[in-house]
Amino acid sequence: MAAESPLMALFGRSPVKPMQEHIKIAHECVTLLIEFFDAAVEEDYETAEKVRTRITDLESHADDMKKDIRSHLPNSLFMPVSRSDLLELLSMQDRLANSAKDISGVMLGREMIIPKKIRKSMRKYLQASVDTSEKALGALSELDELFETGFGSREVKLVMGLIATVDKAESKTDELEIKVRKQLRGVETEYPPVDIIFLYKVIEIIGDMANYAQRVGSRMQILLAR
Repeated sequence: MAAESPLMALFGRSPVKPMQEHIKIAHECVTLLIEFFDAAVEEDYETAEKVRTRITDLESHADDMKKDIRSHLPNSLFMPVSRSDLLELLSMQDRLANSAKDISGVMLGREMIIPKKIRKSMRKYLQASVDTSEKALGALSELDELFETGFGSREVKLVMGLIATVDKAESKTDELEIKVRKQLRGVETEYPPVDIIFLYKVIEIIGDMANYAQRVGSRMQILLAR
């Protein structure tokens, strides 16, 4: 008989434990973007490539975990929440890792040069997106407590407060995105059009990453409402 994987052994205690492990890996991908970005700004693409390899390895691990969770997640009959809702939550978590992989892939593939006039604002914007992911991780870390307390009012109130911090962080990211886009528009004629198109794409994916983190919170709200 095949040995049970350590991840799936967690299902014996809680159906959300493996999901918490998954978002930890996804968020680790996201946090590595800061190190990647700092190397890219210095045009040190040798270091950036090494960081990107770590991101892709973690993203692959997260993808394997996602498939494992989908295969072993109990039927809704045996859980206090819908299986489909948990799978939707899992999908949003996985997109965090995918976004980190996509951002680093586009930047590395083109050995992108970030215009000096937007570097500071763009790093602040990226950090805000990373912070939104961290807030989502914090909210999800309480999900097992929700299950254990039978969705008690005190724990629900705590989680709703954490979800509100995710929304606030995502709103800050939106504001910074507008600022970065405005600054880039002011210098875009100084650079090759194709480079600018790809830079706008990176800016877009950074924003998407924060949106996925917010949707993790939104999916948790749906769990609490049912």
